Amino acid sequence: MGKPTGFLEFTRELPSKRSVTERKNDYREFVSLYKDTQLNQQASRCMNCGIPFCHHGCPLGNVIPEFNDAVYRQNWQDAYDILSSTNNFPEFTGRICPAPCESSCVLGINQPPVAIEEIEKHIIEIAFEKGLVKAKKPTVRTGKKIAVIGSGPAGLAAADQLNAAGHTVTVFERDDEPGGLLRYGIPDFKLEKWVVARRIKLLEEEGITFKCNANVGVNVSINDLLREYHAIVLAGGSTIPRDLPVPGRELKGIHFAMDFLKQQNKRVSNIPVDSEDIMATGRNVVVIGGGDTGSDCVGTSNRHKARSVTQFELLPKPPEARTAHMPWPTYPMTLKTSSSHEEGADRHWAVATKEFIGDENGHLKALKIVTLEWKLTEDGRTASFVEVAGSEREIPCELALFAMGFVHPQHQGLLQELGVELDERGNVKAPEKSYQTNIAKVFTAGDMRRGQSLVVWAISEGRECARKVDEYLTGQSLLERKDQSLIAL
Repeated sequence: MGKPTGFLEFTRELPSKRSVTERKNDYREFVSLYKDTQLNQQASRCMNCGIPFCHHGCPLGNVIPEFNDAVYRQNWQDAYDILSSTNNFPEFTGRICPAPCESSCVLGINQPPVAIEEIEKHIIEIAFEKGLVKAKKPTVRTGKKIAVIGSGPAGLAAADQLNAAGHTVTVFERDDEPGGLLRYGIPDFKLEKWVVARRIKLLEEEGITFKCNANVGVNVSINDLLREYHAIVLAGGSTIPRDLPVPGRELKGIHFAMDFLKQQNKRVSNIPVDSEDIMATGRNVVVIGGGDTGSDCVGTSNRHKARSVTQFELLPKPPEARTAHMPWPTYPMTLKTSSSHEEGADRHWAVATKEFIGDENGHLKALKIVTLEWKLTEDGRTASFVEVAGSEREIPCELALFAMGFVHPQHQGLLQELGVELDERGNVKAPEKSYQTNIAKVFTAGDMRRGQSLVVWAISEGRECARKVDEYLTGQSLLERKDQSLIAL
């Protein structure tokens, strides 16, 4: 490694953030970049650990020690080449990935792990700044046409890889801008949309065609695509949210998280909102669901100047550190405090919503909730719960946001018309070894296949699916497999 004693000399240090008071007044990203000395020190903490478990922790198989060494040596071309060999969009993962690689860092056994995610973001931003990121058009075209349905990270990764293999790729997106949840879902304070637009422009320069407002199965015929294209990749994501059918569900003021977040993305981009405004301003907001989407609702509600923001989680409060049931290098289910939580939220665990209570005009005014007592199995897993006697109570609430995850992709329209098989969870059925559905020329990747997951898994699935499509069309593929990344370098 560049500095064998770096991990002994320096501790983990993250870039500074704008103050909570300041950043709550806008929707811009608030995490600064490292100074050159800081970046050099953080890269030097990567150990010559022999077996880099970070590879195992990263779904993309990023070659982390090697790009850390290049960063330490300030060889930005090498750093960019190594990183981009496995990750199509480091500018996304460097901002919104939960960094499972860091949970597997060997240094993390007895010290804070290497700041891999931040280093990754710095590599790609420095590469853009230095002009190292350039459009690379294929020198030869195969004559094969591929339709990718969905322009989220899985669809974009599949399109990027298939275009690099020489195929002619068209991406169909039902929204008015490409990007999927990267564009409409992730708040701008976590991922500003110029970052997405910059990458889309690069993909277009490389020869990929994007068709927006193209809802396949509604205003675009799937039969026409089957006739016109040699292969189709379904990458529409998992878009049906989990509901909460308790008394009072019909009251005004109860919304799914994505409806709330998408509207704010549009406002920030000066795009008209085509439905009734969902605003948290001056309201008591309750976010039901404790994951990343719930955290995004908390941050957005605070920027709306909500009267109060409360977040509920059905499960018990996680431990703050690894337990015997979460051994290194597994991904630990520990307590996570996001930047949105730092900005203000009253968090509660082991709480269930019993009823939504409305006023005489049919508007939500309160929630009836109850505390739960969970029983755990011997391995520390949650097993069952009972309601705590006498804990039922009401809290004021004029806006309730459901952030309880997604159950499966939308079946009505495209999937039903196409006739693809679904698995027991309602996702499109396709084995991991082939990514191929029951229709020979139709493949699938990302959340639509595996269920709700992480952006890094979506990119990984898009890459692997693209390789299988390439093999299907040409008999073999030069696209790199995830398990070949170390050999290739």
